[in-house]
Amino acid sequence: MMEKRRKLPIGVQSFVSLREGGFLYVDKTSYIYELAHGSKQYFLSRPRRFGKSLFLSTLKAYWEGKRELFEGLAIEELEKGDEGAFEAYPVFYFDFNGQNYQVDTALEDVLDKMLSRWEAEYACDGQGTLSDRFQTLLMAAKQKTGKGCVVLVDEYDKPLLEVLENDELEEHNKAVFKGFFGTLKSYDEYLRFVFITGVTKFSKVSIFSDLNQLNDLSLEEDFAGICGITEEELAEVFGPEIEAMANRLGIGQEDCLAELRQMYDGYHFYPGAPGVYNPFSLLKALYGREFGAYWFATGTPTFLVRRLKNMHFDVRQFEEKRIHATSSALSDYRADNPDIVPLLYQTGYLTLLGGDARGRRYTLGFPNEEVKYGFLESLLPVYTPAAVPGRGTDIFSLEDCLAEGDTEGVRDILTALFAAISYTTDEAPFEHYFQSVLYIVFTLLGQYVQCEVHSSRGRADCILETDRFVYIFEFKVGQSARAALEQIEEKGYALPYAADKRQLFKIGVNFDAEERSLVEWEVAR
Repeated sequence: MMEKRRKLPIGVQSFVSLREGGFLYVDKTSYIYELAHGSKQYFLSRPRRFGKSLFLSTLKAYWEGKRELFEGLAIEELEKGDEGAFEAYPVFYFDFNGQNYQVDTALEDVLDKMLSRWEAEYACDGQGTLSDRFQTLLMAAKQKTGKGCVVLVDEYDKPLLEVLENDELEEHNKAVFKGFFGTLKSYDEYLRFVFITGVTKFSKVSIFSDLNQLNDLSLEEDFAGICGITEEELAEVFGPEIEAMANRLGIGQEDCLAELRQMYDGYHFYPGAPGVYNPFSLLKALYGREFGAYWFATGTPTFLVRRLKNMHFDVRQFEEKRIHATSSALSDYRADNPDIVPLLYQTGYLTLLGGDARGRRYTLGFPNEEVKYGFLESLLPVYTPAAVPGRGTDIFSLEDCLAEGDTEGVRDILTALFAAISYTTDEAPFEHYFQSVLYIVFTLLGQYVQCEVHSSRGRADCILETDRFVYIFEFKVGQSARAALEQIEEKGYALPYAADKRQLFKIGVNFDAEERSLVEWEVAR
C-alpha cells in the first residue's frame, strides 16, 4: 500500500490553490503585514523559481479581502483588532510569465488582453493608447469602489530578458514599458499599493527612472527571507519529509540536513543574513527523496555562459572570493554594462558571501553545490566543445580512467579537450583557456573523486584521490613535462602520501601556447 504523503507545493504559484488544496505552506504573511502597513510602492528582485509569483499571489488574495485563506497564519494575529483589515480593493495583477516575447508586438498584445478583461469589468470603452486605457481603468476603479487601486506586477522583466540578444526588440519593449508604467507616477492619487517583482532591475527603463519612489527591498536586511526557505522554516514545516528522505537514503537526519544545506542553501540577500534555500530545488528533493540539480533542469544560462566566454572572464574567481561589487551595482543592471557580475547575482548564480553593511564592497561566490556544478557543466562545452558525453571525452570518461589507474586514457582525454580549443578561440591568449578549462574540469571531477586544485606557490596544481590511486599533477605552459615532475619532487608534494597504501602517480604536463595543445606528458610511479 502506498504511503500517504503530505502535499508539497511544487510549482504551485497560486495562494488560493495552495490553501484550498491543502498544500504545506511556509508562512510569509508577516512580511505582507509589514508591507501593507509600511510605505506604498515596492520592488523586489529575486532569482527565477524563488517563490516571487506565490508571494505576489498571496498579496493579491490579501488585497482582495479573502480573509478565510489567512486563518491560522501570522497575519491573522497581527491584524487582530483592526476593523479595516482584509478589506477588498480593486486589484490589477499583471503576469508576464508564460508568454513568448520574440514577436515584435507580443508585449503590446499581452497588455491589451489584460486591459480588455478589466475594461469589461469596469465598463470602460477601451479607447486610446495602452497607457491611456490603463489611466482610465485606475480612475474608473477608484470611482466605482471609492478605494485606491492595488497594482501587482509579476516578472516585469520577462519581456526584456527574453530578447537580450535582440537590441531592436529590447529597445522596443523598453519604450512600451516607458509609456505604460509611467502612468503609476502620474496617477499616484488613484493608487493604494504597488508591488513589482522581477529577476533584474534594468536601468533606463521607465518603470524605475520614472518610478523613483519605488522602495527597493532586494538588499534590505528585514526582507532577506521574504522568498525562499530559511533553515528555521525548513525544520519547522518539513520535519516528516526530512525524516522520510533520510530513511530512503539510509542516512541520519542530521546528515540529510547537511547535504540539503550543501546542495540548496547558501543564498544571502544581505551581508550576514541567514542563508535561504532555493525553494523549488528543496521541495523537489524532499518529494523525490534524492539529491539532484532541479533548478538547472528548468533552464540553462546560455546567454550568460556565452557572454562570460566572450569577455574572457576568469572563471576561477567564482571560488577564490575575488568577485566584488557594491550594493548600487548589484541593484541595477544595464544591458550595455561590461560588468556581468550584477546579472550573475540577480539571476542566482552568485550570492553574497560577505561585505560591509553600508554596501561599499560585497564579496560574491557560488551559493551552493547545485549552482556551482550546474553552472560549470554549462560552461565546459562552451570552453571546449569536445567535452560531449558519448565521445569518450567527458567528465564521466575521465572519472573512469582515473578509477582504473589509466594514465594514458587521462592523457588522451585532456589532449582532446584542449585540441578543441584551437578551433573556437582566436582572440584570448591560450593561458586564459588553459587555466579556465583545467579549473572547470577538475572542479567538476570533485563531485566524484576527492580533488584539490591549487594555484598558489608551494602546492601541487592538482591532487586527485580515488579508492586505489593518488594523482599529483603539475601543469606547465611553454616549459617541459620533466620540469613539472622535478617541481613535484623538489617541493615534496608527495610526502603527505608516503605511508599511503594506494598507488601514487606523479604527472608532469606541458602545454604549448602556440600550438594551443598538450604536447608533453610524463608519469612517474
